[in-house]
Amino acid sequence: MKVTKSEFIISAVRPEQYPADGLPEVALAGRSNVGKSSLINRMINRKNLARTSSTPGKTQQLNYYRINDDLYFVDFPGYGFAKVSKSLRQAFGEMIETYLTQREPLKLVLQMVDLRHPPSKDDLMMHEWLKHYNLPLCVVGTKADKIPRTRREKHIKVIKQELGIGSGDLFIPFSSEEGLGREELWTVISRYTGVGQELNEAANQE
Repeated sequence: MKVTKSEFIISAVRPEQYPADGLPEVALAGRSNVGKSSLINRMINRKNLARTSSTPGKTQQLNYYRINDDLYFVDFPGYGFAKVSKSLRQAFGEMIETYLTQREPLKLVLQMVDLRHPPSKDDLMMHEWLKHYNLPLCVVGTKADKIPRTRREKHIKVIKQELGIGSGDLFIPFSSEEGLGREELWTVISRYTGVGQELNEAANQE
């Protein structure tokens, strides 16, 4: 199965707005400006299905993208929310917590961290929260192309140590510019969603 169809479905703020077709969902969580939209576009080989924002924290809903009518990418609001009020931040937090703990079609969470920097306080809190609830998790280190190849392993080691990522945990360095990590990430997504290995095979052929 090639990734030949991808479309934006809805910006949802309430459970009754979420798709009801039962397709598996992969959630993308990370700080504002960590590169969630760029990752989605690279994964489906499109330039602008997911729109990047010039204002970090602007995305304030769960944005659903349907891939080949087989699964959804669910783009979370970037945590941090420097531009919004405390009450709005609380509402976002409650929306996300409800989704993560009660959404049955959710099969995998991709926690995205900027590989260039040590994890932030928000990164650490999100990671601890996801581990506490034992949610299926893969940490993705974005913007790997911004780091010289000779220094990437050092940055990866820092991220893993700070987050407590062990040998049995999933971690994938990723570059939306170079495509680094795309095939590995499709393999993980395929494994957790049950969509099948054809997604990974399509990625390998492109």
